Amino acid sequence: MNDSAPAPTPAPAPRRARLRAPELIGKGGWLNTGGKELTLSDLRGRITILDFWTFCCINCLHVLDELRELEEKHRDTVVIIGVHSPKFVHEAEHAAVVDAVERYEVHHPVLDDPELATWKQYAVRAWPTLVVIDPEGYIVAQHAGEGHAHAIARLVEELEAEHEAKGTLRRGDGPYVAPEPVATDLRFPGKALLLPSGNFLVSDSTRHQLVELAADGESVVRRIGSGERGFGADAFSEPQGLALLPDGRVVVADTVNHALRVLDLESGAVETVAGTGRQWWQGSPTSGPALDVDLSSPWDVAWWRGRVWIAMAGVHQLWTWDPEAGTVEVAAGTTNEGLHDGPAAEAWFAQPSGLAAAGDRLWIADSETSALRYVEPDGEGDGYVVKSAVGTGLFDFGHRDGDAAQALLQHPLGVTALPDGSVAVCDTYNHALRRYDPTTGQVSTLATDLREPSDAVLVGDDIVVVESARHRLTRLRLPEEAVRVDAVAHRTQRAATEVAPGTLRLDVVFQAPSGQKLDTRYGPSTRLLVSSTPPELLAAGDGAGTDLFREIALNPDVTEGVLHVSAMAASCDDDPDNEYPACHVHQQDWGVPVTVSAEGTARLALVLAGMDDRE
Repeated sequence: MNDSAPAPTPAPAPRRARLRAPELIGKGGWLNTGGKELTLSDLRGRITILDFWTFCCINCLHVLDELRELEEKHRDTVVIIGVHSPKFVHEAEHAAVVDAVERYEVHHPVLDDPELATWKQYAVRAWPTLVVIDPEGYIVAQHAGEGHAHAIARLVEELEAEHEAKGTLRRGDGPYVAPEPVATDLRFPGKALLLPSGNFLVSDSTRHQLVELAADGESVVRRIGSGERGFGADAFSEPQGLALLPDGRVVVADTVNHALRVLDLESGAVETVAGTGRQWWQGSPTSGPALDVDLSSPWDVAWWRGRVWIAMAGVHQLWTWDPEAGTVEVAAGTTNEGLHDGPAAEAWFAQPSGLAAAGDRLWIADSETSALRYVEPDGEGDGYVVKSAVGTGLFDFGHRDGDAAQALLQHPLGVTALPDGSVAVCDTYNHALRRYDPTTGQVSTLATDLREPSDAVLVGDDIVVVESARHRLTRLRLPEEAVRVDAVAHRTQRAATEVAPGTLRLDVVFQAPSGQKLDTRYGPSTRLLVSSTPPELLAAGDGAGTDLFREIALNPDVTEGVLHVSAMAASCDDDPDNEYPACHVHQQDWGVPVTVSAEGTARLALVLAGMDDRE
């Protein structure tokens, strides 16, 4: 080599075209802005984070909590905009969105987009999705799923420095205007429990308290908890499920604290018995000493077969807590989201949110599949099997009575065992109380005009329903005859993706956040799991692998269905001098409705983190 010759200048890498952020539009209008309609030009000079969410989605609720610290720390430079993009018909009702914004303490502007107009403009494919827009109005990042707060926080700091230097950063107060508070004894109560005294214990979720009501269901006897979100001896965070233990104490699903607490009814003392206060992530222990194992949004609890069973909504599983041994473990579910029956270890759930023990069956309100399901012993030892009584999958829902095989629910949150062996279902988004009779296999409607019923308890010949969105308990006489309603069936209004017949290239886009790299110290750091409903949709390409891309073959005899894609990637701080770098797991499950068409795409890109450079 001639040392005197100049080194060749490398060709500059092609620069990706900057993508201007589309305008924010939604027929429902704006919330938390004092009546002002916002445009992107109003946000120029600020870093804007769009949070595409829907209030039924547990992962969306996790992201709301993840963003709270970022929102507070960067309040003068960052504006978070919630873009409410409904899955269920009820979620397209403006009043329901208003309720949800208060219920989950959303302290930033929210665009109500009932027709998914902005969702489509931004080509969003999953709840939740976060899109970052720089102060000049260009999209700079997109993240699907949860667990991205650390990456977005780092990006925000980089954007602050960059645009401060350019003079394009504008600091100051954001557009959030808090709504006027409303005085009621309960505020979005979640679950209720009939106490031995005849009084009721209610989880007053939005006020982070437990409330004891007298036998009339109205008079407040006492409040337990400070009323401020926290994880101390006198604090809860959006508590939900309640169950009476054999020793007379009450176990509480302290949902957003990812913990189980136990209340001594006599002293009022509260202690933590399971969970660490941290959210469970893939790779974390799934069994062990209860106070050492992370949980994920426990939503309901029930005493059954000598243990407390936990509806672990955050990871689509059932867990158990053994008070005598002081241990927890997974009892059913794989963490994959969907409706799949069979042996407990192989079953799929979708945000189980209600439990009721009845003899040899544990009934489950599986909310995201709009299903009533149950667990029972498998008859072959100590194992269990999961079966479905009502419901078919993630995207079919409605209000239809009759034979269970064709009956429809809409996002039920509660189940109650009735004296005759049937089951009452709090059909939350249908504002109804439904009944399933295992003997006849028939579904009927017991009562309508209930506002988001989330739980019910038997009191003699009456049933007391938690009307969550009316902030009260409502007593009903159990009717002998069902109410007649016009049958309505729905599919999610989310548009199906047209895909070309034959081979489909599936790409999960993942770019490690700035300052991080894929964690390959212990082998592959990525995982991809693909399946479909119906299973016959895929002729080849289903199953698990470590690459974030896959060639899948579509069955020419099946023209529509749902692709289920689950992806995970682990990244760590890229610092060679740090022996123990901080690491993070990024994960998301997609259910993508597809129709096979000659005009369809031959490539399906799902963004886990980053930008799709092939768009």
